[in-house]
Amino acid sequence: KLLRDEGLVNSDEPFIRLLTQGMVLKDGTKMSKSKGNTVDPQSLIDRYGADTVRLFSMFAAPPEQSLEWSNSGVEGANRFLKRLWKLVNRHLQAPAAKLDMAALDDEQKAVRRKIHETIAKVSDDFGRRQTFNTAIAAVMELCNELGKLDTDKEQSRAVMGEALHTVVLLLCPIVPHICHTLWQALGGDGEVMNASWPTVDESALTRDNIEVVVQVNGKVRAKMEVAADADRSAIEALAVEQDNVQRFLEGITVRKVIVVPGKLVNIVAN
Repeated sequence: KLLRDEGLVNSDEPFIRLLTQGMVLKDGTKMSKSKGNTVDPQSLIDRYGADTVRLFSMFAAPPEQSLEWSNSGVEGANRFLKRLWKLVNRHLQAPAAKLDMAALDDEQKAVRRKIHETIAKVSDDFGRRQTFNTAIAAVMELCNELGKLDTDKEQSRAVMGEALHTVVLLLCPIVPHICHTLWQALGGDGEVMNASWPTVDESALTRDNIEVVVQVNGKVRAKMEVAADADRSAIEALAVEQDNVQRFLEGITVRKVIVVPGKLVNIVAN
């Protein structure tokens, strides 16, 4: 600010954005050598590897908040990396498959949608929001979905391949060592650290059907699946036909039906 006041620079601050990180706590108090409540990261790195320690440290709390150290949390991070390792190796042992968009069934489309929703969220969390913990959580959620995928089907294996390439790229800034190895195992081009960041396939985000909440006088009474391109009259008619909605409309008159496209229907009655 002195330089600004003297007219030597035009900006108020020497940086565009400041992220101030929180402290690492143990048993609710700040770590201190004088208190003897410190944790030696090297011993944990020797036991679990640097990736595990990095993953836990970035997953345990948003960067601007204090982080409560937890040995069980470190173990949980290690278990996740082991699951990812097994997921990749199981995929590599199965016959290879090439992705054919026209041949995908509903389950496979849903997984592809989850892949590209995750890319969008992680990209936003890393870039704009800088909430690395929620980015990691989104990748973990995707991996949970991958664990349920029936890979006996050829196109499921193809979707799995796309998903695992994506997971490795998204996690690379957090756990670079395991991602380097998995990227090579998956046949990725060059070094994973030099690979292009994944981009969202907007066509994968489209849905044939969407879930709509049905309310009666502002209270949720049902949920229903409707075609993504269904018009207002069709949505209204389907909402009124729901069994639980019918129960709450007995003996009263529908005065108005409010449709919020893609989200909810609110039936006003008395």
